[in-house]
Amino acid sequence: MGEDFITYQNAIKFIRENAIKLMTDNIPINDSGGFILAEDFRADRDFPPFDRVTMDGIAINYSAFKNGQKEFPISKTLAAGTPQGELVDRLKCIEIMTGAILPSNTDTIIPYEDIDIKNGIASLREIAISFNQNIHFKGSDVKQNEILVKAGTTISSAEINIAASIGKATIKVKKMPKGVIISTGDELVDVHEIPAQHQIRRSNVYGIKNTLKEWGVNADLEHLSDNINIIKEKLKTLIENYDFIILTGGVSKGKFDFLPKVLTELGVKKHFHKIQQRPGKPFWFGTSQNDKKIFALPGNPVSSFVCLYAYVKLWLQSSLEIKEDFFQVILDQDVSFAPNLIYFLEAKINIKESGTLSAIPVKGNGSGDFANLLNADGFLILPQDQSKFKKGEVYPFIGYRKFKHTI
Repeated sequence: MGEDFITYQNAIKFIRENAIKLMTDNIPINDSGGFILAEDFRADRDFPPFDRVTMDGIAINYSAFKNGQKEFPISKTLAAGTPQGELVDRLKCIEIMTGAILPSNTDTIIPYEDIDIKNGIASLREIAISFNQNIHFKGSDVKQNEILVKAGTTISSAEINIAASIGKATIKVKKMPKGVIISTGDELVDVHEIPAQHQIRRSNVYGIKNTLKEWGVNADLEHLSDNINIIKEKLKTLIENYDFIILTGGVSKGKFDFLPKVLTELGVKKHFHKIQQRPGKPFWFGTSQNDKKIFALPGNPVSSFVCLYAYVKLWLQSSLEIKEDFFQVILDQDVSFAPNLIYFLEAKINIKESGTLSAIPVKGNGSGDFANLLNADGFLILPQDQSKFKKGEVYPFIGYRKFKHTI
């Protein structure tokens, strides 16, 4: 198939090898949701930091109960947030609230529902009592300096809770790369314009921009006409100002597909131009002399979508040093595909009562049928060198929307 017509596996290899080293930034805790953590969160003290009472009730010394005592005069009452108290007389008790420090000389908490209090005396009901019950002991969850959250974790509300608990008012995060999305072609007009009969509105770039936003990346939009000199001059400036560039269209073999030629003239090293796959074969990937990454996606909407999720997302995950999110699903029906290519098959996901994921193929009208993307949830990755895919077989899946539960 030619040296430039590489396999899917080799394309993945090139993408991973060309991840970039991202800078870090310190941001306020309130703004950190969705960012990638660039430091480990370590416990600044034991968790819990003291022997913590977990029920409202009374604190006793278990030895008194063990010796048969059933009535305990209340010596004092302690609330959460007060300094540690002390039980001076082991034959008495301390009335205590949830969250308080366990008083010294006590070792067992009996909740209110297991006692009766009258005239300052707590009487035990006929219940079983265990030594050390209802106490959350110091360091039983986490020891001081232990790693709570590892770098590379996407920050959610859970991580923000942890950050607050260890006093992280600012958080060190990976700084997202700066990107620009460029549409090409004189047949395209902007979304607010009325297209002539021979024109269509720019749509790919808006979908790509929103997808990048979902991944935490804010990207600018640009458009290039089919003029080789304008393309060259504009691209030269953009390569200087952005960490990565996504181009749509202009990478096939048409007379006005200038991008491969222009990128070469600008000194961009081509890693590959075509991939043995359908859809999305004419996908160009390269690195500029100043280490900026250029992704030239095919112009057809479905092809562009496939390459965005299969390769650009992988590059971003590799650059952020986070786990790739491929997962496996069960094919819901037989599929035939004769060409010796990787097949990205549009599919809808069903979540069964058992919790398993099954993929129902959604047949469209080719790589230009962007409306069919509305009927699917993502793409099955069906392997090369195979033409028959049987119901019940398991294959990787790339999703681009949340799945709905069906019975």
